Amino acid sequence: MINIKTPRTQLTLLEPEHAGLLLEYRLTNRDHLTPWEPLRSKGFYTLERCEHQLTEQYKSFEEGSGFQLTALTPDRKEIIGLCNFNNVVHGAFQACHLGYSISKKYQGQGLMQEIVSAGMDYIFQEAKLHRIMANYIPDNHRSAALLKKLGFEVEGRARSYLKIAGKWQDHILTSRINPADH
Repeated sequence: MINIKTPRTQLTLLEPEHAGLLLEYRLTNRDHLTPWEPLRSKGFYTLERCEHQLTEQYKSFEEGSGFQLTALTPDRKEIIGLCNFNNVVHGAFQACHLGYSISKKYQGQGLMQEIVSAGMDYIFQEAKLHRIMANYIPDNHRSAALLKKLGFEVEGRARSYLKIAGKWQDHILTSRINPADH
């Protein structure tokens, strides 16, 4: 089990019985996150889908193929944001992709940097991965600034990379190497 305390949050693997918290986060932030995510079906915004996703996240964690962290308020009653390390590849690559989101209510307070930084420490120190990759839409200036603050380096631009908000969009490709591997 993961339980990482930061000055203002607690990062954990959310358990399926707390699917209501995830559903509340999704519903409350639907309009806020829509421009930066794939199109979502109506089923995405159901308790059953949240329970299923949280069950799958535990399997991913146990297999070492993904680490989906939920940042909770200190009283554990509300989700501040999500910090996911997905598509983990072991062997010679030792890398993953980073994805994240923050509740509109908590945006602009430096919390995403705090959350992602703590998650990265876990991935580098405990999971022993070598590379974390993060990609963002060129117009997402907040993500660009966050990744720069976190030490990610731009590696290029991928044309028509992901279908976000219903259309294929270019992405800026970045990565950060485990400091222990330098």
